[in-house]
Amino acid sequence: MSDTDTVSSLADLKNLTANAPAPAAAAADVDAPVVPAAPTAPLRDREVDAQGRSYATGRRKDAVARVWLKPGSGKVTVNGRDQEVYFARPTLRLVINQPFQVAGREGQYDIVCTVKGGGLSGQAGAVKHGIAQALTKFEPALRSAVKAAGFLTRDPRVVERKKYGRAKARRSFQFSKR
Repeated sequence: MSDTDTVSSLADLKNLTANAPAPAAAAADVDAPVVPAAPTAPLRDREVDAQGRSYATGRRKDAVARVWLKPGSGKVTVNGRDQEVYFARPTLRLVINQPFQVAGREGQYDIVCTVKGGGLSGQAGAVKHGIAQALTKFEPALRSAVKAAGFLTRDPRVVERKKYGRAKARRSFQFSKR
């Protein structure tokens, strides 16, 4: 910087940096080894068993789902029954298929799962959580998309326990004046 280059405002500073030589050009003069860019490989390994399936456990409320995922035609079997029979409500089937829609893999994988505990809504959430986990184990490159949608995080909300002296968790018994 010479004596004529004085900085009185930020606009002057911007002009000075535009006229200054780039530091990358100065670094190119030095004989430094060129380091190749790291490949964009997934950080995790693919986890597949001997039958070519990926296994994961999903949880929601009191429900626990054990999920096996393998390449196929998109058939989902829950406790030995088809998903249309087990989850009769279309909203529950929509919840189950959300991880595939986010990943862009609709109809490419067969799912076999067993679910225990909780109600149908909790079981559908558990199956969704398990499918998302198994999908990222089968294709680690999909992890960022599935994680951004929030499907890998277990929903920690559970029913509050009933307290002694109460009708439910917080509700008091009905007051009787007489």
